[in-house]
Amino acid sequence: MPSQPLTHELFGQLAEPYTAERLFDGLHDTVYFIKNAEGQYVVVNETLVERCGMQRKDQLIGRKSDEILRPPYGEIFSEQDRLVLQTGTPLITQLELHLYATHDVGWCLTNKYPLRGKDGSNIGLVGFSRDLGKPNQASDDYRSVAKAVQLAETKRDRPISVMEMAQIAGLSRFQLDRRMRIAFGLNTGQWLLKQRIDFARQQLDGSDKPIVTIARDAGYADQSAFTRQFRRATGLSPSQYRKATQSTDD
Repeated sequence: MPSQPLTHELFGQLAEPYTAERLFDGLHDTVYFIKNAEGQYVVVNETLVERCGMQRKDQLIGRKSDEILRPPYGEIFSEQDRLVLQTGTPLITQLELHLYATHDVGWCLTNKYPLRGKDGSNIGLVGFSRDLGKPNQASDDYRSVAKAVQLAETKRDRPISVMEMAQIAGLSRFQLDRRMRIAFGLNTGQWLLKQRIDFARQQLDGSDKPIVTIARDAGYADQSAFTRQFRRATGLSPSQYRKATQSTDD
């Protein structure tokens, strides 16, 4: 490929390795990091430092996620790192709920890619998590899906499918996905999952309802199906999430 010689030529002339650290320091809705083969931070941006409740980058360098972040989130992210490093398979646009040291809760899309050495082994990883922003409700893309979105947000007795949303919006599934990505930063399936999990976690945060009741109210046929999907989205079971959020009030 013609780009590879050009890349090697340019990077071979640099006085120091290019890590994009300065570039990502200017992005306040994105955390950025490079880790070594042990999962220790080697490069971080200022947003990650702030969200970890730290003051300086050197407080993170040389440490792993599970040494910095509140349990069980630190262990979850360290396990992600181990899988990427062991398998070499990147984590791409993973929808995740993050609980920050500031006690804020936010949805992110996370990407992690292995860094390969000259011998082909995985010697580290690079990753970033981007916050999901609020949609521009005045945009044409939002208006084209607004009716379907509003129905899905208010109808809790049963889950709405992607095809139902497409029919309500008068769009093909491909067209709906494209406009949902522009408006919300998510495909339709991810957005529907986020809505159900958001409703459930609000119930877990603000009430002492039994989890089986919350599962039913969120449109799940049974508690086990709810627990599997909740864990997939947040990394925690509903009971672990309730305990983790309650502990932030201590």
